[in-house]
Amino acid sequence: MRIGVDVMGGDHAPDAILKGCVLSLDVLQAGDQIVLIGPERLIRTYLHDYNIADPRLEILDCHEVIGMDEHPVEAVRGKKDSTIVHMALAGSAKAQALYGYRCDAVLSAGNTGACVSAATMHMRRIEHVHRPGIAVTIPTFHGPVVLSDAGANPEPRPTHLWQYGLMAETVSRLLHGRKEPRVAVMNIGTEEGKGTTLIRETYDLFKRTPGVNFVGYIEGRELFANFADVVVTDGLVGNVVLKTAEGMAKAIFQGLGQEIIRTDPELLFRLEPVLKDMFKKNDYHEHGGAPLLGVNGICMIAHGSSEPKSIRSAVKQACLYVNTRINEAISARLGEVEHVSTPVQA
Repeated sequence: MRIGVDVMGGDHAPDAILKGCVLSLDVLQAGDQIVLIGPERLIRTYLHDYNIADPRLEILDCHEVIGMDEHPVEAVRGKKDSTIVHMALAGSAKAQALYGYRCDAVLSAGNTGACVSAATMHMRRIEHVHRPGIAVTIPTFHGPVVLSDAGANPEPRPTHLWQYGLMAETVSRLLHGRKEPRVAVMNIGTEEGKGTTLIRETYDLFKRTPGVNFVGYIEGRELFANFADVVVTDGLVGNVVLKTAEGMAKAIFQGLGQEIIRTDPELLFRLEPVLKDMFKKNDYHEHGGAPLLGVNGICMIAHGSSEPKSIRSAVKQACLYVNTRINEAISARLGEVEHVSTPVQA
């Protein structure tokens, strides 16, 4: 297995990404390799300075970088030698002809929009998929909840949201062991008539879909309350929900620690193992990247502020997605119910 990593993507690139790739070597199986995608001279200097010589590390030389503030589509089209474009090409069907090998999975902590654009453009979509979406697994006390979309498509159609739910449902079954995942649509209320036209039409599609355990609407406060295993929303709302949850979790743990120190400093030492374990379960650095579901290959998108352990977790997740053959399962699932969203011919 080969995992291609954009070493120039993210707020702390290239050092944090390269350190993460080195840390990732311990999660690889025999014969696996990591392809470092970026300026060869910079990468070799780093490996030399840290005395790293490992045959499992390959280099794919390219020199342009797409900034976090650049327009995604324009940057992908204009910077053909960028790390993000080469990452997508390395994970595409064209990779064998271009590089002599194809990466089984690729990942980047860079410009999310550019990653989505490059992957869609070069890796293409798997059969039956209309638009790729980012599926983020959110840890809760009741088990993992898969949220999709989390940033790839801020202006979706009902069929897009419907497919996001079915793709995320497949993730919940294959990766999280849910036999009949409960699927819900994020809305401003749980009553059937509430929401925008987009939300109501998405609701109707799920109601007509055979074999899906659809439980209706869910409000934001119910995300962590064991109401659903899969939550469907558009990329704008999903990204806001995700980052709000991250910020809230961090604020709660900081506030709790400060309050304990203020009232009883000795209590902090007794509770420290519990607090650390809880924080670890809710720390996005521990969960790595999120898959861009629907592209023909495995493309993981990591948090922009990824640290070395984030990249290691993302590589581990990428290997898991490859081994579960998730794309085959998604294509088959969407093919089974394609008729639900097909307009009836007069």
